[in-house]
Amino acid sequence: MMTVKEIAEMTGVSVRTLQYYDEIGLLPPANRSESGYRLYDDESLERLQQILLFRVLEFSLDDIGKIVGDPHFDKMRALEQQIELLTLKKEHLENLILLAKGMKMRGVNHMDLTAFDTKKIDEYAKQARESWGDTAAYKEFEEKRRNRSKTEETMLASELMDIFGEFGKIKDSDPGSEKAQALVSTLRDFISKHYYNCNNEMLMSLGRLYSGGGDFTKNIDAKGGEGTGEFVRRAIEIFTK
Repeated sequence: MMTVKEIAEMTGVSVRTLQYYDEIGLLPPANRSESGYRLYDDESLERLQQILLFRVLEFSLDDIGKIVGDPHFDKMRALEQQIELLTLKKEHLENLILLAKGMKMRGVNHMDLTAFDTKKIDEYAKQARESWGDTAAYKEFEEKRRNRSKTEETMLASELMDIFGEFGKIKDSDPGSEKAQALVSTLRDFISKHYYNCNNEMLMSLGRLYSGGGDFTKNIDAKGGEGTGEFVRRAIEIFTK
């Protein structure tokens, strides 16, 4: 466990900012000391990384809270966007450095205002934000979640994991079997009912997420046994075809 001061020193995020993140429910501490000081664990640090990632993408704190609270939040997809944006910013800074060097060698009258153009970066950041916040699926998810209590959210998450538990019982069988395909149908219907319309394209994306090796895979395999996430992906692939 780390204190809020230690987190601030390690990340450069101010103590007041971390306190504010707690106050708005964006980054609650994992625990508190006997004296009432906030304490953060590895999971808290991972969530902070996600928050800072989206801050770089210029998302609002309100949008970040909604996104990282989504049970289907795809961290790998977010990381790919972060890498792309940072690469664009790196290229922009390199162009500015070249401009400054040119001015030094040729004199301050050397003009190349195109080096200050950030349209490419701005457009990518805009597309990244829209891909998370403006999709029909996200809006539907947000609308359904708005009317549920935290207890109901927890119960739904548990019911979803129970479906993966059923997949785990047959993970050594044929993913194209009648039972496996029936479970995919159950999974799709559950997501459509409680989160957002889960068409074949969305279902395929979720299948890749479930087997991608991140937290989803870890949690699914913890519930159904090692290899469950991959089995679900294969079953989904057959189902959608």
